[in-house]
Amino acid sequence: MLRRKSRRGQGSDGLGSDAPADDPLDAAQERRVRAVLALGGVPQADLPDGVQQVRLRLLERAANGAEAPRDVSAWAAVVASNLAMDWHRARRRQERIGERLAALRQLDHVDASGDDTKVLSLAVAQGLDELPDAQRQILVLRFYADLPVRGIAEELGIPEGTVKSRLHTAVRALRARLHEDEVV
Repeated sequence: MLRRKSRRGQGSDGLGSDAPADDPLDAAQERRVRAVLALGGVPQADLPDGVQQVRLRLLERAANGAEAPRDVSAWAAVVASNLAMDWHRARRRQERIGERLAALRQLDHVDASGDDTKVLSLAVAQGLDELPDAQRQILVLRFYADLPVRGIAEELGIPEGTVKSRLHTAVRALRARLHEDEVV
């Protein structure tokens, strides 16, 4: 297990905070993680959370019995870079949800095409009701919750291939239903 020797009263940031003695990141490694996160576009307010995520991953790795990285500093920098990318993806996902909600609000105000939207919404709802539970769940998580395939697999505890297969089958069935009803 990685151990860090520290003096009480001088934490990993060197500013007098009390860091635990078994902190897996030393001050230089923490500064590097912060720099990678900041260069990756993570706001200053979120940097402490990013550093904690790197620490957590190091501790989880040790708890699972995995071998310690040969170069903890380089490993931590790669993890920090991945966290920065995840932060951007999550931010973009939130923006897309906001855009979808704004588009839905605009559709409520459109009189002429409002009927078409309502018919399509009703047909999609009926099509979803006719799908098996497993397929409906995958569709809702993918298109309404906007989760990626990996996130759905982790959430449901099933392989990614199963998620892809169910998603493909469900989309095909829903599309066929919409064509059959001549909605699209």
